[in-house]
Amino acid sequence: MTARRLSPLLFPLLLLGGCGDDAAVTFQGYLEGEYLRIAAPDAGWLESVSVAEGQSIAAGAPLFALERAREAAAVAEARARLAQAVSELADRLTGSRPEEIAALEAQLEEAEAARRLARQDLERQRQLAAASAAAKARLDQARSAASQAEARVERMKAELATARLPARSERVRAAEAAVEAARAALAQAEWRLAQRTVASPAAALVEDLVRDPGEWVPAGGTIVSLLPPGSIKVVFFVPEPQRAAVRPGGTLKLSCDGCPAGLTARVTRLATEAEFTPPVIYSRETRAKLVFRAEAALPEGAAGLMPGQPVTLEPAP
Repeated sequence: MTARRLSPLLFPLLLLGGCGDDAAVTFQGYLEGEYLRIAAPDAGWLESVSVAEGQSIAAGAPLFALERAREAAAVAEARARLAQAVSELADRLTGSRPEEIAALEAQLEEAEAARRLARQDLERQRQLAAASAAAKARLDQARSAASQAEARVERMKAELATARLPARSERVRAAEAAVEAARAALAQAEWRLAQRTVASPAAALVEDLVRDPGEWVPAGGTIVSLLPPGSIKVVFFVPEPQRAAVRPGGTLKLSCDGCPAGLTARVTRLATEAEFTPPVIYSRETRAKLVFRAEAALPEGAAGLMPGQPVTLEPAP
């Protein structure tokens, strides 16, 4: 059995509530808050805090911001890389630039002009070869030049047709993959930038500001402590002789200084091990000093109660 110490001020009240079979059955306890401790998701300098202690805030309200120059620069770089990848993909899909196509078209026109000239020269050499044997050699040269002109024209037509086509499917797919990778990198960079500004996950009361702007915050370091509505529970202690009077799910009457009349609390937990201070011997005379920690939930709408407030509970009729 594990021994834990109770508050020295609380223990005499427990004895008053638990001693004597004829005494009224009452249990002493206090209110305890279940806080939301909002921490920095990553290390960095605390740039600003947007709330103040004691302020009531709505869900989604900004709480604090960490220094974010590095993350903003990463987002700008990722956007530029995405723009570059999109431009390269568009270039692959549209083929050569208009200037390149215009140059090829000019070369084709030049080749066609040279072909016409070669054909005319060939025809003249054929006429001369019929009247003179010496012209037969020049005829062979004209035939060779005409063939070369025809071949150059066909080659230029093929190059122009290729320039007008988009890139091969493999290169297009590679460019598309580069665009998707750039988009993923941009989404990651934007997420990291967004993590530098933290908002409240719920409507709550700002209970405590742990750090001030200008401080270095380690990853996971708490900056703001919040107390959402309905997150206050009752912690009380049941003396060993009255343990059987308290069961989880049961209802107890609750009273405290300044509390409205008619408050009740529902028992949610009862410890299976006793706590004691000082250490005692398990005997009939001293067993009344043993107490069991218990917890209870307050009803919805219970207002004006704050953590640390002492309370008294007793079985409901």
